[in-house]
Amino acid sequence: MSLIVQKYGGTSVADAERIRSVAARIAARHRAGDQLLVVVSAMGDTTDRLQALAREISEHPEARELDLLFSTGETVSMTLLAMALHALDVEAVSLSGAQAGLRTDTTHGQARIVKVAPERIQQELERGRVVIVAGFQGITEELDVTTLGRGGSDTTAVALAAGLGAGRCEIYTDVDGVYTADPRVEPKARKLRDISYEEMLELAAVGAKVLHPRAVELGAVYGIEIVVASSFTEEPGTLIHGGVTMEQFNKVRGIAHDLDVAKVTVRAVPDQPGIAATIFEALAEHQISVDTIVQNASVERLTDVTFTVAGDDLRKATPIVEQVAKKIRAAEVVAEEGLGKISIVGTGMQTAPGYAARMFRALSDAGINIDMISTGEIRITCIVHRSDVEDALRTLHKTFELEKAAAGEL
Repeated sequence: MSLIVQKYGGTSVADAERIRSVAARIAARHRAGDQLLVVVSAMGDTTDRLQALAREISEHPEARELDLLFSTGETVSMTLLAMALHALDVEAVSLSGAQAGLRTDTTHGQARIVKVAPERIQQELERGRVVIVAGFQGITEELDVTTLGRGGSDTTAVALAAGLGAGRCEIYTDVDGVYTADPRVEPKARKLRDISYEEMLELAAVGAKVLHPRAVELGAVYGIEIVVASSFTEEPGTLIHGGVTMEQFNKVRGIAHDLDVAKVTVRAVPDQPGIAATIFEALAEHQISVDTIVQNASVERLTDVTFTVAGDDLRKATPIVEQVAKKIRAAEVVAEEGLGKISIVGTGMQTAPGYAARMFRALSDAGINIDMISTGEIRITCIVHRSDVEDALRTLHKTFELEKAAAGEL
């Protein structure tokens, strides 16, 4: 009897009919002899509706109360799925993140799992039950409920797979795998048969919404293969693993985009040791992640520091940076919204010349201006105007011929 860990996303359990459909899939696997641990997200847009309701009540709701509120979405999903399984004469039990043994740090809204204590899950599995766990949530040592950030149910599933010694985690969503680009933007985007942890992590980090970055990190650390597939079809999905990928003819494996980018520039910053640390430590203390960073060459011992943040973080980041700017005697802080980013990702790009040049030329020929550039070992990212992002994606997908399948691939 093998242990199967599955996760079903919000669209997969969006209403009663879909919950019953998921229950039927689970029941078939259970009757075939598998032990099943199932992680669920909140139904449809439940979390968005809860967030909007919170904003109606309070302009600045406390993070602790928000986490407790948001956790109720997954609680609804898990109990309804358990009921659907009971209706099919399948023994099932639903568990909250706390009951499932998911211990986290104290960072509300972006908590990280620090320990998995799966004894209750193991007991229920030994009784022959399907165990359904609320994703996206955990509990601190002080018994406060926390949430893991948007997409955190993926992380819940992979963490539990690791904690229980499962070798594979199946992520079911409304797409049938990982594509070379978002198929809603580029109709010629092609589903990948497989992709490495490293490449998937980069794609997820720079905008691909198919999988939570932390889930990929945990998969890589603990050697958990991850399969991304559709809950609506029986089509094979995409395997995310640590081996050599099957497609080697093109160094670019995928393109990710993000429409929610803002830029902050601190002008006339004194060019001396410790200044950059002062700026970015202040942002880190408030849990604001910084992406692309550019520092201009010093002129008369003054320089400009520019960086990007998520658009939703700009309102929070600006007053923090303005306060630091006064402290370090910078001239001013300039914030700009309405930006996006486009990234090409692929192992081996750094050692194969010409990829950056081809990317920049293609964007130039399409009349798309590049605001900032950031590179990594397997990624090249350009910050552009938000209105240009989708055109940039389609242009680069064609430039790097990502619609072409690898030799021998179906």
